[in-house]
Amino acid sequence: MRGRAMKSRVQTFTPPNTPTPIGPYHHVAKVGDQIWIGGTAGVDPATGTLAGPDVGAQTRQILKSFAVMLAAAGSDLDHVTHVNIFLREMSDFDAMNSAYVEMMGDHRPARTVIAVRELPKPGVLLTMNLTAVTRLP
Repeated sequence: MRGRAMKSRVQTFTPPNTPTPIGPYHHVAKVGDQIWIGGTAGVDPATGTLAGPDVGAQTRQILKSFAVMLAAAGSDLDHVTHVNIFLREMSDFDAMNSAYVEMMGDHRPARTVIAVRELPKPGVLLTMNLTAVTRLP
């Protein structure tokens, strides 16, 4: 199918003012009103460095980046349906939750939290990905 002049229903992109992907992918994939955002770390897009050495700062930065990505896809944090969180240390669960609630407000999408052995960038304490829908027109 590659090389054929066929229009895909799948849009993929990485909006400006979001972290640069560390591999061969875009952060956002969209089909119709469905949105997926791939694994994102707490990297400040302005500096290219981690937002901070603690899980709270990294959590807040991830959700700030998600807000920018979702806006570019016609959505926002209130339209998130599911979040996966991959923590380096489950002992960071409470601190991550505090920052998560600070950013997400009263919206409580379905969520999965998994402890992982390692993540691809030094100093990263967690990554998240999510699924969302677009806002109604």
